[in-house]
Amino acid sequence: MSNLPKNEMRAEPKLESPINKGINPFALMFFVIVAATILTYLVPAGQFERTEVDGRSVVDPESFQFVESSPVGLMDMFNSFHLGMIDGASIILFVFLFGGALGIMQATGALDSFIKFVAYRFGNREKILIPIMVLVFASLGALIGSAEDTLVYIAIIVPMTIALRFDAITGFAIVMLGTLATGFVAGITNPFNVGVAQTIAELPVYSGMGLRIAMFAVFFIVTVLYIYFHAVKVRKNPELGLYGKFERQTELVVDKDFKISGRHRLQLLILLVNFLVLVYGVIQLGWYISEIAGLFLFASIIMALIGRLSPNKIADSFISGTREMVAGALIIGFAQTILVVISNGGLLDTILYYSAAIVGQLPPTFNAVGMFIVQLFLNFIVPSGSGQAALTMPLMTPLADLVGVTRQTAVLAFQLGDGLSNMVIPTSGVLLAGLAIVGIPFTKWFKWVMPYFLIQVAVAIIFLIIAQSISYGPF
Repeated sequence: MSNLPKNEMRAEPKLESPINKGINPFALMFFVIVAATILTYLVPAGQFERTEVDGRSVVDPESFQFVESSPVGLMDMFNSFHLGMIDGASIILFVFLFGGALGIMQATGALDSFIKFVAYRFGNREKILIPIMVLVFASLGALIGSAEDTLVYIAIIVPMTIALRFDAITGFAIVMLGTLATGFVAGITNPFNVGVAQTIAELPVYSGMGLRIAMFAVFFIVTVLYIYFHAVKVRKNPELGLYGKFERQTELVVDKDFKISGRHRLQLLILLVNFLVLVYGVIQLGWYISEIAGLFLFASIIMALIGRLSPNKIADSFISGTREMVAGALIIGFAQTILVVISNGGLLDTILYYSAAIVGQLPPTFNAVGMFIVQLFLNFIVPSGSGQAALTMPLMTPLADLVGVTRQTAVLAFQLGDGLSNMVIPTSGVLLAGLAIVGIPFTKWFKWVMPYFLIQVAVAIIFLIIAQSISYGPF
């Protein structure tokens, strides 16, 4: 049995609001929604014709025409909040169900035991721990397109990194930058961005993998170094860290005789099996968030039964867990509201039309880079990999043919623009949900991640220039 003082190793949530400093993300999102509403009065509405291709709605690039403006009125703007919640309902409910499942798991004590064990084993071996964890999450993003399910891991990894005398942003970055800014962006076999985009561009699915693997390696190195230098800095000077809703660990003291109990070992084995089944289900069975939420809820109840929790304790823990996720869940609906306003105002196709026109005017050497910049911007409006692919690739594919860019390079520009901007845009539901769960204000995150984002953008531009110079193909 551990002789630790109470809460010596645990990263306990503070009592104050998770969003206690900087601009409240809900206020930030509201201002963006108001700005989008005003634009519906200033920007002319336009429309592309759309057709169904393999069950997806894609645009006809030759069909654009201006239509009668439909500015969004004051009450229509406020009505859009409800519509945004409806559009984001599947992810919102996933966050609530996962939060409840996590609350049950935490009530068993198994997660606390695991955190203490990891802190003892890896307390002074961060040079190994950080690269390994980043590689795991980057692989999930690159191979199976993990995105929303990263929220599953954030609430587990962040307390562990704080117990290791790092900070909340270290754990958050390991999961978020590893999965999204490294793996999802590289998209080695990502079905949601590369798979959809290549299908629309009529390329062999997952062709051109060699360059994407090289890009994955470079992004991985950049990510590990950026997180590692921050983590080391925080351990030397804890005052420089960001801890969100968690208490800072000032020293790492672990009983060398600490052992995980047999009951907790069995519960953790259930959790491990749960993750393995999750990966199998996503890859082989096409599972998405409904199946993932159900799987975690089932695993949490099994863990609770092993821990001999009473039905009332299980129910109370579930409610407590969902309560912790309220801010993270609701912010997803606010992000969807922006798209509702822009779509109802007829601005989406107009923005797309002018963006494509600008790219067509660039010098040939910079056409691919121009496509990348356009995709960065468009992701602010459509923060969905498959959605953005279905919207933009029918335009970017013929544009690439006209300006001398290979279709494979156009897909590369799309995946880079779509993925990298997810780390800095206030419309990324996954990003804002994760920040709200951890209690890190968006403005604090934006300041911390911006140098990393600029480095990754520079790397992306280099790879795009390489792709342009080698006629990245097959065509």
